[in-house]
Amino acid sequence: MMILKRILKPVVLAAALTAAFSNSTTAQGLFEPVITVNDTIITRYEIDQRARFLTLLRAPGDPAEQARSGLIEDRLRTGEARRAGITVTDEQIQAGMEEFATRANLSAEQFIAAIGQASVSAETFRDFVSAGLAWRTYVQGRFGPRAQVSDAEVDRALSQRTEGRGAVRLLLSEIIVPAQGPNAEANRALIQRLSDTITTEGAFAAAARQYSAAATRNRGGRLEWLPIGQVPPALRAAVLVLEPGQVTDPIPLGPGIGIFQLRALEETDPEIPDTLALEYATILIPGGQSASAQATAQTYADRYDTCDDLYKPAQSLAPELFERVTLAASDVPSDIAFELAKLDDNENSTALTRQNGEFLVFLMLCGRTVDAGPAPEPELDENGEPLPVVDERDQVRQQLFNQRLASYADSFLEELRADAIIVENP
Repeated sequence: MMILKRILKPVVLAAALTAAFSNSTTAQGLFEPVITVNDTIITRYEIDQRARFLTLLRAPGDPAEQARSGLIEDRLRTGEARRAGITVTDEQIQAGMEEFATRANLSAEQFIAAIGQASVSAETFRDFVSAGLAWRTYVQGRFGPRAQVSDAEVDRALSQRTEGRGAVRLLLSEIIVPAQGPNAEANRALIQRLSDTITTEGAFAAAARQYSAAATRNRGGRLEWLPIGQVPPALRAAVLVLEPGQVTDPIPLGPGIGIFQLRALEETDPEIPDTLALEYATILIPGGQSASAQATAQTYADRYDTCDDLYKPAQSLAPELFERVTLAASDVPSDIAFELAKLDDNENSTALTRQNGEFLVFLMLCGRTVDAGPAPEPELDENGEPLPVVDERDQVRQQLFNQRLASYADSFLEELRADAIIVENP
């Protein structure tokens, strides 16, 4: 992820992290058991380390809460993999660490050194990678055969990626609920049940009015037409295999989780190219969805017409409350990417919150970088010979397979969590 490059500024991050976490870890025993997951424990030290690590990665949500949730899931994943006889070798873990570090254009050794300056141990990084590798192996073995993609599904997806690529728009409806806070588990179960049972547009609209936390709830979750080139890749892969009226599996959206119903799909003219990168700005406004926070957001919307204008109010804000970034479309957090898909340049949204609803997000789209034309020249190997071109059909099949496999994995993990004995202390 491009955002990992910020790890190259570890001294500043280390200072912030020390201020954020030192009080909680010095006041109580670092290795005190805080959570029990079946027959395993999670210590305060592990939670502190994971929270620091997530903060460095700029992961969405509250770092401490996400650390607790992530470690619980890791215990469930590794426990299930161990019961299936799956082990991960040191060589595989090292390769996984190297692969992860390359996302920041670093070697594993350089990555470990960078996070070490923010007091994140190499073992924390290693455990994070190891749990992911074990789970991936388990999921592929258990659900791989069920996640196979038919030729008809590939044909449907390919039909949007040939000459008319991008010359399509989608009419969607959404139901989005919080995936954090005290009702997170109930919300996940709810959204899965809605995904499994809704079969009509009327039922979806009724459920959106009753359950959705999105601003579209009063419209039955209905969105306006979206050009497919602006739809985030994860959502695009999910909806392109649907027929009108069908509903996606639950899709993680940062601090939320949602399902989408395809109401219609039609060709458009002229061609609308794929979005390659997104530039956007955010201001975090204390107060969440309160009237005062909304009033502040409306003031920003009334006074500031472009992302450049937002530097004016940013001067009086704490540095962590304002951010302007340019990211590859695939690296933008899911909930932000979906909101940006609805916006034109210099339009804004106030549909999102952060840190368990404590901050309202004033989000403005600065601009899109789009696919401007012909494919680039083929890459060459060390001998100057063209590298093999990836077959587009195989690429699409793999994308659909991965999306389906992830859905099976997420659903099974929820079952493991529901069946587990989890005891959490404050």
